[in-house]
Amino acid sequence: MVKRVTVLGATGSVGTSTLDLIERNPHAFEVVALTANCDVEKLAAAAIRTRARCAVVADETCLPALQERLAGSGVEAMGGAHSVCDVARMGADWTMAAIVGSAGLKPVMAALEAGGTVALANKESLVSAGEVMMAAARAHGATLLPVDSEHNAVFQCLDRTAPKGVRRIILTASGGPFRSTPKEAMRAITPAQAVAHPNWSMGAKISVDSATMMNKGLELIEAFHLFPVAAEQLAVLVHAQSVVHSMVEYVDGSVLAQLGTPDMRTPIAFALAWPERMETPCPALDLAAVGKLEFENPDLDRFPALALAIDVLKAGGARPAILNAANEVAVAAFLAGRIGFLEIAAISADTLSRYDPAAPETLDAVLAIDEEARLYAAERVKDCVA
Repeated sequence: MVKRVTVLGATGSVGTSTLDLIERNPHAFEVVALTANCDVEKLAAAAIRTRARCAVVADETCLPALQERLAGSGVEAMGGAHSVCDVARMGADWTMAAIVGSAGLKPVMAALEAGGTVALANKESLVSAGEVMMAAARAHGATLLPVDSEHNAVFQCLDRTAPKGVRRIILTASGGPFRSTPKEAMRAITPAQAVAHPNWSMGAKISVDSATMMNKGLELIEAFHLFPVAAEQLAVLVHAQSVVHSMVEYVDGSVLAQLGTPDMRTPIAFALAWPERMETPCPALDLAAVGKLEFENPDLDRFPALALAIDVLKAGGARPAILNAANEVAVAAFLAGRIGFLEIAAISADTLSRYDPAAPETLDAVLAIDEEARLYAAERVKDCVA
């Protein structure tokens, strides 16, 4: 049976990896829609190659260029954030949610409301609006599949029929490029150094999050919503080799782990073919060549962003949405050269200390909190620049 698919965020690293797998199996998939922010050339080329029904740019000013590029192709061109949500509701069997940042919240909600299968790579959806998103998935009968390598690994190892048998879920972390860098030396870290991840090929924002280990903190919050465990049952272990992608420890002492080479096409393929499996071009894991697996506990003093996220997870309410918004503002400022590396976590902490609204019950409430938190964080950025 041909699976109808939509890729939200088709020009990013996850989106292009998804399309790589789809194009290797053209008879198994029908592309309904592809979206991007404003990368017209890459979006149009992908839409033409995959014979997509429509292509959407979120930035409406890019629509004329997209229309020109798609003229005569048979692919419908659309523009605007509302159009991204419209195609998310078009009834695809499977939707990849790979839009980075809070811009992905409304499209993810639209896809969940359509009731199909949503492969989630947009971590902000569960970090900022976990309760709201999970409630929507239940209400509309949608299936939510995690694509992050860590959560995908847990999904493969977790016995959902017996949640009481789970003692801990252990997310592994590469530690990023500064795992062994002295804290004082981190003050001089440049954006170019921060985005140079030693194992994974990712976008700039996610690479910086990995460098601060905020990424792992946000993943803890995601895991809390995805899996039937308490916050105290979630842990992080640094594993620089990125071979073990995460583990589930059971009450009888058994630990199940998912291993593989660090290639995002593996977890994407698992979600794309689920409940079956499909072949990928990923290299086979050679354990003899790896030799030994090494682990260490995270240093919360040197990586305060992770400590901050752990506290936010335990506090709940609006705190995760505030943390996510403040971190996005701080990372953008760092990438623009306006603040130092260590100020990313400091700005997030300062925003949390100054803004503490009630827990949001709707997506609109989440977005309002996100907007307000960004204002607080932006003020702090100005202070740092001054």
